[in-house]
Amino acid sequence: MRLKKPAVALATAALMTLAACGGGGSGTDGNAEEDPTFEEGGAAGSAKDPTREGPVAVPEGASEGGTVTVSTAVAPTTLDPTRAYYVDSTAIMSDLVTRALTQYVYDPETNDMVLIPDMATDLGRPNGDNTEWTFTLREGLKYEDGSDVVAEDVAYAIKRSFAIAELPDGPTYQTTFFLDGDKYKGPFKDGTDYAGIEVNGNDITIKMARPFVDMDYYASFPAFTAIPEAQDDPETYGNSPLATGPYKFADYKPGSSLTLVKNDQWDPATDPGRLQMVDGWEFEFAQDTAKFENVILNDNGSAQTSMTYDNATPSTYRAFQQEGGDRLVTGSSPCTFMWYLDMTKIKEIEVRQALGWAYPYEDAWRAGGEIVGVTRIGGTTILPPGTIGRKEFDPLGDGHGGTTTDPAKSKELLAEAGYEPGQYEIKFLFSSDDDLSVAAKDEVVKGLEEAGFKATPIASTVETVRDDRTDYDSPINIRSSGWCSDWPTGGSWFPAQWEGELVGVEGMPNPANFEEQYADDEQDRILDELTPEEAPEAWGELDEQIMTTTYPAVITGYSGTAFIHGSKLGGVENDNVRGMPTFGSTYITE
Repeated sequence: MRLKKPAVALATAALMTLAACGGGGSGTDGNAEEDPTFEEGGAAGSAKDPTREGPVAVPEGASEGGTVTVSTAVAPTTLDPTRAYYVDSTAIMSDLVTRALTQYVYDPETNDMVLIPDMATDLGRPNGDNTEWTFTLREGLKYEDGSDVVAEDVAYAIKRSFAIAELPDGPTYQTTFFLDGDKYKGPFKDGTDYAGIEVNGNDITIKMARPFVDMDYYASFPAFTAIPEAQDDPETYGNSPLATGPYKFADYKPGSSLTLVKNDQWDPATDPGRLQMVDGWEFEFAQDTAKFENVILNDNGSAQTSMTYDNATPSTYRAFQQEGGDRLVTGSSPCTFMWYLDMTKIKEIEVRQALGWAYPYEDAWRAGGEIVGVTRIGGTTILPPGTIGRKEFDPLGDGHGGTTTDPAKSKELLAEAGYEPGQYEIKFLFSSDDDLSVAAKDEVVKGLEEAGFKATPIASTVETVRDDRTDYDSPINIRSSGWCSDWPTGGSWFPAQWEGELVGVEGMPNPANFEEQYADDEQDRILDELTPEEAPEAWGELDEQIMTTTYPAVITGYSGTAFIHGSKLGGVENDNVRGMPTFGSTYITE
């Protein structure tokens, strides 16, 4: 699952990340640039509590009522639960609107997220070889219209997730792991007669084509909600999905705003993870960062119940540090930002490695509004800190370390590949309506040109850049985005983004068009032959092999979080599985 933060179409495109993220929380005392406080943390989200029951206890000091306003510079591409795979859309839907089979909740004792049941009575029951998983739907679940949620609706939602052509950009593990996942194309093309799902009363059994030990984690995504087949239109369902959670859509203007109000059919006794203390939520998308940061900083009137899920800009970060108190929430989020180098266009490894030396890491981060050491640190591996089995290595060597820019080395590598300075053209997207994106773009252009490349930035917008990036007809040869852990092992990274069979798939789940037989063979071996205890180390070794042998991506850093909110909001913590605030536990104080 995903990426995040002020969405610029370069290395700073945090909210453009796909998948889930993790990592431990951290403090933020001192000068971040001189005294980095970014911590690796543990394997975020690895803890599980299969017996957790509702209702959630109301925190001391919480009042009932009021509206929370959430302002952000970005805009979710979609809020369709099947397509919700960016950190922002996933957090909004999972925490507030649509329930899934499992869910995550914040544990204040460990400062970590814990996997617990949601619509299911437990975390699922696998058979002996993890090729079948059975979930039992709990009693008393209802949609916002008062109709009962039934197991057949969950089965239909799962089948719907195979409709990648009609519903692009969602998670794709089902195509790798589920029975006939490489053949079944979803209910709109192939109907609902799919052998991989069986329903027996309240039991939903998912059959696998290969062992899948992480199904309980995967079942937390919005794609594993309930959707009545009779009410589904793939073109419009995301504009007003039926709520099963504590809030429902009242008004949604894609790219602009979302208003949520209480869902009176939600029963807290059936939900072990969410609160419904506030009356409603107002999400304001594509807003001016400086304006809403200033409003929240001043903390007057409605600003006291306002927040953002964008990382604070450096000046605002320093102002909140000086203020003290608890209105600044920081932490880790195991997300890796990358320049995915299109292997069908940038074919020489020397050129790809030259880009690793050309990228102006810290200059681009600062220009894009990142806080070095807090919201961005250098990285050299696909797997981020906090991933079980991760290895430390430097694929470029010579002390690169994920932060070194060396134009001379870049030119040497270009010459080895047979290119004169200024001959090799690099085309990448930026958001022309985002000042930070423009500033970061300028630094990247400068770095590329100094390193012997011809730089051609291509203008997009905050609202359209995600879709533009996944357009196969686009002239770009670099896709700037990233990935966050869906769960804390390499099993949530490589099958989802670095599998050759994903090349050419609608929605471009393989942004680098990476297709290497050695990597496909090793993934098959890990998935089919290794135990859950053996697999993490093997994923770390595959990471090193891919980056050292092929170098299909420039690692443009690992991310952390720095959220700000008003003084009358409580329960706002760092969800280190997504790198987002914990909307589901947020309330207004007395």
